[in-house]
Amino acid sequence: MSVPDYMQSAEDHQTVLVVVQPVGIVPEDQFFKIYKRISSVSQVSIRDSQRLLYIRYRHHYLPENNEWGDFQTHRKVVGLISITSCASAKEWPQTAERFHAQKEVYSSTLYDSRLLVFGLQGDVAEQQRTDVAFYPGFDDCSDVEKRVEDFVESIFIVLESKRLDRATDKSGDKIPLLCVPFEKKDFVGLDTDSRHYKKRCQGRMRKHVGDLCLQAGMLQDALVHYHMAVELLRGVNDFLWLGAALEGLCSASVIFHYPGGTAGKTAGRKPSISQPADAGKRHRPGALTANGISADTSTEIGRAKNCLSPEDIIEKYKEAISYYGKYKNAGVIELEACVKAVRVLAIQKRAREASEFLQNAVYINLGQLSEEEKIQRYSILSELYELIGFQRKSAFFKRVAAMQCVAPTIPEPGWRACYKLLLETLPGYSLSLDPKDFSQGTHRGWAAVQMRLLHELVYASRRMGNPGLSVRHLSFLLQTMLDFLSDQEKKEVTQSLENYTSKCPGGMEVITLPDGLKLPPVAFTKLPIVRSVKLLNLPVSLRPHKVKGLLGQNMSTASPFIYSPIIMHNRGEERCKKIDFQWVQGDVCEVQLMVYNPMPYELRVENMGLLTSGVEFESLPAALSLPAESGLYPVTLVGVPRTAGNITVNGYHTSVFGVTSDCLLESLSNVKTSGSLVEVIPALPRLQLSTSLPRSAHTSQPTPKEELSSSVSVQLFNGETQPLTITLENIGSEDIETLELTSKTASTKEKVFGEFLSWELEDALSRLPLKSGQAVTLTVNIKVKLDFSGQESLLQDLNDDGISVMGLPISSPLRQVLKPRPENKSVGSESGKAEYSHIKTLEAVLNFKYSGGAGKVEGYHRELSLGVHVDVEPSVFFTRVNTLPATSTRQCHLLLDIFNPTEHELTVSAKNNQDLVLHASECQRMAIQVDKFDFESLPQPDQETARFTNPKQLEEERQHAQGSQINSKLGICWSIPSLRRRGEASVEGVLNQLVLEHLQLAPLQWDVLVNGKPCDCDVIADCKAGDAVTLEVQLTNRSKNSVGPLALTVVPYQDYQNGVQNYDLGEAVTFIGSNTFYIDTVKPKENSVCVGALLFLYTGDFFLNIKFQDDSAGRELPLAWFTLPSVHIRALDAQPQAGA
Repeated sequence: MSVPDYMQSAEDHQTVLVVVQPVGIVPEDQFFKIYKRISSVSQVSIRDSQRLLYIRYRHHYLPENNEWGDFQTHRKVVGLISITSCASAKEWPQTAERFHAQKEVYSSTLYDSRLLVFGLQGDVAEQQRTDVAFYPGFDDCSDVEKRVEDFVESIFIVLESKRLDRATDKSGDKIPLLCVPFEKKDFVGLDTDSRHYKKRCQGRMRKHVGDLCLQAGMLQDALVHYHMAVELLRGVNDFLWLGAALEGLCSASVIFHYPGGTAGKTAGRKPSISQPADAGKRHRPGALTANGISADTSTEIGRAKNCLSPEDIIEKYKEAISYYGKYKNAGVIELEACVKAVRVLAIQKRAREASEFLQNAVYINLGQLSEEEKIQRYSILSELYELIGFQRKSAFFKRVAAMQCVAPTIPEPGWRACYKLLLETLPGYSLSLDPKDFSQGTHRGWAAVQMRLLHELVYASRRMGNPGLSVRHLSFLLQTMLDFLSDQEKKEVTQSLENYTSKCPGGMEVITLPDGLKLPPVAFTKLPIVRSVKLLNLPVSLRPHKVKGLLGQNMSTASPFIYSPIIMHNRGEERCKKIDFQWVQGDVCEVQLMVYNPMPYELRVENMGLLTSGVEFESLPAALSLPAESGLYPVTLVGVPRTAGNITVNGYHTSVFGVTSDCLLESLSNVKTSGSLVEVIPALPRLQLSTSLPRSAHTSQPTPKEELSSSVSVQLFNGETQPLTITLENIGSEDIETLELTSKTASTKEKVFGEFLSWELEDALSRLPLKSGQAVTLTVNIKVKLDFSGQESLLQDLNDDGISVMGLPISSPLRQVLKPRPENKSVGSESGKAEYSHIKTLEAVLNFKYSGGAGKVEGYHRELSLGVHVDVEPSVFFTRVNTLPATSTRQCHLLLDIFNPTEHELTVSAKNNQDLVLHASECQRMAIQVDKFDFESLPQPDQETARFTNPKQLEEERQHAQGSQINSKLGICWSIPSLRRRGEASVEGVLNQLVLEHLQLAPLQWDVLVNGKPCDCDVIADCKAGDAVTLEVQLTNRSKNSVGPLALTVVPYQDYQNGVQNYDLGEAVTFIGSNTFYIDTVKPKENSVCVGALLFLYTGDFFLNIKFQDDSAGRELPLAWFTLPSVHIRALDAQPQAGA
């Protein structure tokens, strides 16, 4: 026997073997259809008995294996069912002849046979024969199973009769010697009368009877016979049959212990021994039933008396196999015994001992096996190893079987079978074809073996003529085993992949194999490796803004707490949360990826773009080339959302080595992301800004540099004004419907007077709406007015009365301050320049707010920021300010010491004043006569504002308003003719409190009229000596409180211009009435007039000194409030009358 039956199991020892074969030409599908129905009758309950007969069907069985039927009766073909197709009666004789020829093959062992004829009708078909059944067709044969059951019962009757014949054979000396085929020649010439020979014959027959008992359902009898056979055969050292007896003993014990079977078949066996329905009606041992068949006597005998324990079963199997191993020709028997033992051990979950049996089976030499037999052997070994849980060992033998399918000795290699077997080895090597299984955790399995297996899959699929399959496996190898590939292997794998994809590009479709197995797509998430994905906000100038309500839009109502540590933020929620900025429909949006090239050579990535969902999105693919082992490398992927809504960035797609990959973020556990969901708002217009001034790289303080659309820089002298022309062009597709302009000046320690930036927007607004491609211009005036005051100590060497100082010596303190000392500072040092250059910096941001289109309807707008950087150089310094009283009480002289810090000649001018020319570093004094100022007329803050405002701030605002009023009246300007530069000079920052008081018009305004004409400003009132002169004193109360009553006394005097003043003018001047004027209480905003008269008796220049009496009620008021204008009266001679 050379062909083993690897499907054998211990319980097969109790079966009878029936061969089912076709006769003549029978369609294969029809044959197996009938075969399946026949084989469904696998066990038959014998009538009038509690026994079951088990049947094992085979459609192919070698006659040489049948020769071992005496050795183990379950190998003996005892039944034959032939299936034939016969169309006409003419074919019947030939068919019957063929049937008889088929019976002859197994005639030595057959108990009974049947012929099933399909398709024959007529007289022949109506014949009543027990061994032939006629059916009209393959589909019209309803009683096939019934006929098979009857056939099995007939086999049982023969089996039972043979059992009884052998069991009751008492002839002892006439017992024939049962032999296996290879023994027959060895027994020629033996002494048949020897005691040794007789015991051998008895032992073998006992073993044979045990087999028949087991087949006939007499389990306990079988155990008894097997034990007796073991004792007999052991005594004569008949090792081959001793092994068979031990194996029979093991099989019977297995059938008892494991009634469900050990072969792992889906339909479990029924218990081999049935309990009788009525235990009281026992049959006597050996008694016959009504049909002449005795029942199983094991119910009367202790069932477990001769049964081996589960542990002993294995020991006896080991002993039997060791005996089989002594015979070269018993290799098949030994191999099958190993397989049966392994199945039993699998049930007992004793994997290590089972592996020892299998290891023994591997080394059993069966002689020259065909390639097909080798494949079958290795496949069964693989299945058995899998049965005991040795997955990797199972995979090893399955892979050997796969390689055997394409052995060089096979004329037509079976690459498909090889590929199929290789796929089945994957689980044993901890390998799957789903890349997701390799995306998390540590690598499982031996990478070197897995790579070898994947290479074999690639090669097999190529030889199958399926390059798409090769591409998929090679892509999987590169993606999952990249960390284990050497640099040279990486190069070879990628070159192979490029060769394959040149014929069949790789994609993301699922490949379905003919057997239904689906190969999931492989995405190259490691080529390149992406470390982080960040959705970028739009550039500052394109970001949409929306005025939020009182309650923020993003306020969560899920929890009443601001923060709760209990909330668990998992990765998915973080990835799906909405980002706190928006994209705009129709504008290019960016996503930044930090990528890394793990390959030892340059990696070319083609067609890399974004994968999105939610809104219509136009991805703009990019191609990049990453240097070898590049480290983290930023890559920006762009696209344009075409509709509004919420968009989710799900991942990215690439094309590397001809393989297209869709890499989803949810499957990339190591990728950092701050979120992938962003809102796309409706379209907004786009504004482009250009200016008349050059761009600047300076960063404005109020706004970080990255938030500025652009910046301009200009250098001006203090007080200079520079117009800035701004052109705004609509470069988008939406109309600009609204436009606003605001400015913000950077906080600086420098004090700015007046408006730094000013503009008129009405003309630009009148041009709205601004269509696409249209532009509008507006002018912004940049006016710098910083503090013009200089340190007084710088000119400490000037004479106080030095009205004109033409120059300064080299060693003067001013020179030393303006120019760095060589021994103290390096000329090139930045700190030196900043300290002595006196250049100050002003910065501001112009903010253009505009909107239009669908975005405006939703309440969104855009902002465009222009940074303005101004370097301010000093133009003039006011180093000292003083005042001198003028002849009029309503005027005074303002004295300004003006210094020219520039390197150019400079001209200073003021209203109603001569121009003052200053050379470089020259200081001169300018005297300007000014009218005093009525500061009370300036607008005052209301009571509520005054209550909540810092008093110091209120005072500063008041002084600023006063200085601004003074400055506007002075109108001081400077010009540098050589540079053609001009500007204003402000005294706001140099006026101290004392000077302001001198310049302030007193709240009590006094007017003196002589003969109805005002007397002030050196005005000399003329009168005639001897004529009465009217003197009128008028008080206007501009203060907030009532004033008075007051008493004034008029005292005349003469000034001799030599320091002597004569008050004794009683004979020269006389008053008409009293020389004292009384003024009653004057309420705010009202006036009071008192009138008197005096008479000059002589000609001359007279002065009137108007004094307040000491007991006046107004003495608590400041003295400056009671300054009256001086009165100068010139008395002239009266014209002589005619004829005098």
